[in-house]
Amino acid sequence: MGRRAGSGFYVSRAGTVLLAVLAAALLLALAVLAALFGRCARVPQPEHRGFGIANASSSPTLGREEPLPTQKPGPGWEPAATTASQDRRPPGPWDQLRLPRWLVPLHYDLELWPRLRPHELSARSLSFTGRVNITVRCVAATRRLLLHSLSLDHALAEVLGPLSPGAGDAAAGRLPVDDVWFATDTQYVVLELGEALQPGSRYELRLSFSRRVFQEVKEGLFLNVYTDQGERRVLLASQMQPTFARNVFPCFDEPALKATFNITVIHHPSYVALSNMPQLGQSVKEDVDGSKWTVTAFHTTPHMPTYLVALAVCDYDYVSRTERGKEIRIWARKDAIANGNADFALNITGPIFSFLEDLFNISYPLPKTDIVALPVFDNCAMENWGLLMFDESFLLLRPSDQLTEKKTVISYIVSHEIGHQWFGNLVTMNWWNNIWLNEGFASYFELGIINYFNPKLPRNEIFYSHFLHDILKEDHALVSRAVSKRVENFTETSEINELFDLFTYNKGASMARMLSSFLNEPLFISALKSYLRTFSYSNVEQDDLWRHFQMAIDDQSEILLPATVKSIMDSWTHQGGFPVITLNMSAGVVKQEPFYLEKEENQTLLTHNGTWIVPILWIKNGAVQSLVWLDKSSKVFPEMQVSESDHDWVILNLNMTGYYIVNYDKLGWKKLSQQLEKDSKAIPVIHRLQLINDAFSLSKNNYIEIETALDLTKYLAEEDEIIVWHAVFINLLSLDLFPNENNYDLYPLLKKYLLKRFSSIWTIYSTIIRENVAALQDDYIAIKSLERLFGTACWLGLEDCLQLSRELFRKWMNHPENKYEIPYPIKNVILCYGIALGNDKEWDFLLNIYINTTEEEERFQLAYAMGCSKDPWILNRYMEYAIAASPFMFNETNVLETVAASEVGRYIAKDFLVNNWQAVRERYGKESLVMLIYVIGRTIRTDLQIMELQQFFSNMLEEHQRITVLAKLQTIKNENLKKKARSARIAEWLRKNT
Repeated sequence: MGRRAGSGFYVSRAGTVLLAVLAAALLLALAVLAALFGRCARVPQPEHRGFGIANASSSPTLGREEPLPTQKPGPGWEPAATTASQDRRPPGPWDQLRLPRWLVPLHYDLELWPRLRPHELSARSLSFTGRVNITVRCVAATRRLLLHSLSLDHALAEVLGPLSPGAGDAAAGRLPVDDVWFATDTQYVVLELGEALQPGSRYELRLSFSRRVFQEVKEGLFLNVYTDQGERRVLLASQMQPTFARNVFPCFDEPALKATFNITVIHHPSYVALSNMPQLGQSVKEDVDGSKWTVTAFHTTPHMPTYLVALAVCDYDYVSRTERGKEIRIWARKDAIANGNADFALNITGPIFSFLEDLFNISYPLPKTDIVALPVFDNCAMENWGLLMFDESFLLLRPSDQLTEKKTVISYIVSHEIGHQWFGNLVTMNWWNNIWLNEGFASYFELGIINYFNPKLPRNEIFYSHFLHDILKEDHALVSRAVSKRVENFTETSEINELFDLFTYNKGASMARMLSSFLNEPLFISALKSYLRTFSYSNVEQDDLWRHFQMAIDDQSEILLPATVKSIMDSWTHQGGFPVITLNMSAGVVKQEPFYLEKEENQTLLTHNGTWIVPILWIKNGAVQSLVWLDKSSKVFPEMQVSESDHDWVILNLNMTGYYIVNYDKLGWKKLSQQLEKDSKAIPVIHRLQLINDAFSLSKNNYIEIETALDLTKYLAEEDEIIVWHAVFINLLSLDLFPNENNYDLYPLLKKYLLKRFSSIWTIYSTIIRENVAALQDDYIAIKSLERLFGTACWLGLEDCLQLSRELFRKWMNHPENKYEIPYPIKNVILCYGIALGNDKEWDFLLNIYINTTEEEERFQLAYAMGCSKDPWILNRYMEYAIAASPFMFNETNVLETVAASEVGRYIAKDFLVNNWQAVRERYGKESLVMLIYVIGRTIRTDLQIMELQQFFSNMLEEHQRITVLAKLQTIKNENLKKKARSARIAEWLRKNT
């Protein structure tokens, strides 16, 4: 499945400290990126309806549709008797969250009939009916059959068998079904039989059912309502992962219970039906009201889990191409197809398939691939075999996207989902506790694929920025989770959903990369080939993967490991957190300890007993050295020792392939700082990036002094790599140091220090923006870093940046019809400073653009930019508009929060809130008041300030809210006091070094 939100580039834009008004604009960028790139978080959905078995004639979901059979499935089964709740039943297997291993599904014959008609577009829901015949093999004698079923109304249940090989259904006997009931808490339908199924025999379960499909709930079958060719239209699509197949048909909804599927979809003739396999044939079916429906049957699927079952019913067009004899089709709105928006995705999809086929020497087993661009898809993308689903924003490329990171993001996500055709679809984890075997390897290979087709992309820097930096910020000893759980204790859907997070995707990809680095790529790929061949169409545990890597190690003699692959990798995947590796260059001693946030004395001894088996690739004086292993808490490596007098320097963790950060003794940091000043280019870009990020992270969390990290910045006048500057800004100009822009002591010192070193990198990119901005269209790193670069330059008062902002904003005002006058990568900065440097003329211009804009992303940008004004009367007018305007105005953000984000706006928003808090609460809700108080109070440092704020909001909040806010404000105060002490030390260092 597609990666979750927040896993894109390596820093949140909301953390900026550009002129606090710019912070508001960058908060917008975070919101946009969360919708655009990042890995698409699941959203909580409404609770499901209760269960019930209903006669077709009385089912509210059927209406005028063809009724389901109403005969009883067996003696003793009365619909009225099946509504007994689970808690009236004696304890039994239905109390367990995992299916009993009595039955093994072999094949599903599934028919679904969604009553989707093109002329009925006003309804927010529709009904579907269905039937499923499931062929099973009995493993243990049982008179009770358990299947997953959620919110389905069942109308028929039969059991045929035992089946005779080749005899057909007609020769099968019929077992009496005495009762059918639901275990609602565990989501089972239970069939009580009159006689037991016999081990070794095959049976067929026949069930008929119905349900409603809703637009709001994006799980199971769901609706998308959209506009195409000027008309309102609707489509139906599916999302079965992880446990939503049971919402669509009764099934054995666990990933290890693979089976083949014959799927049939009955649909309106004006729609096309798509499923995992190619169409087998079509026929016509007449409903009870005389209407004609198309029956589309599909070929039999390979063995696969229920979560990969997929279908779509839509009125779309497509573009297609053939790759190695197999058809690939991209389906999208007709307007999008006509405009060529799907062409980019189509052109990259086939070559990616071919690359992975050649890499693993395993052909893609399905005869076709359909990819559907959904108007709204909460999961970003889904890898269903043969029918991939994408949110259209991650698949379609418009001409206006050339100067965004969109092309690269589409390439990454398409690569990720195609990678799943091998990792997940062909070979599937046995249970969700090892979902990283799917997502981690798909994430790892997405960058390898893109690097193959775009070898100029800096692979190490992008992996660090794309995956490693984000997860290292979240993963630490006290608050983390293991990538792989030793026990299968994730059973409820909510728990399983939580596994689709940064640990699964980013840490999983980092585990794969580290494994590849301490082996070598040919051996790594060879082991994966063996793993994929051996377990094709079946399921695996993590140990199965390690076993195949161990086999590859045992078959050669060049690479020697200090322990088995399992022992090494289990030390990383079965425990949370990661180590800090510290090198004492004076003694050549390397030690490891868990990484803690705000480390305290003796914390390691008190709270963490684990160690890691650590591969250490390293360089000395720029030359790559032999791999060494730290398989205990500390170890001496004489070859790493340097003296005070020589010019040697050492950097551990070559190319940042190890999942750890590196600390050095005072001598080590001094050597590295001196080398940067003497010849920074001798240290590769990835390691200049590493040194800045590791040093500031270590200083923030009490491992080293802040002055040690600052010493590494002295060389910056020679730094011409924008990604390194991006890291400097994120670490040095963070909200940890600047809760507001009026840090009167630190700001002028920092301004003088940075502007002295800033001119080279600024000249490079300001010239490109002015003369040839199109040159950036394939530079992913630059596009992602430019906003921070330009925003910082303007915040520091660089006159050329302010002048450029005026020029570009006025140029757009003179040609408002050309929305691309302002280059997209710096649009937030230019809009914000265009308003901040202007007056009501510029503000009114932006308001007019906002009113006439329907595109949500642009409305976000404009709404935040309007909060960048420095004129109190304009900001007051803006807030008045927000609470008095139409409900459709300024819905993208809470305008008061936007205004309060700036130093000027904080006081204006506070006064406005005093006089209008009831209107604000009515407009934005009760909780908005709490958030506003946090924003207004973000700079507090004394108890007196807290008391003033308490008096300020006492009338606005309820008692429980006042208690919560008081506790939060105390926390903010304490954090600000820590920041104040840190800022004072930075200021003192700057005085000495400016």
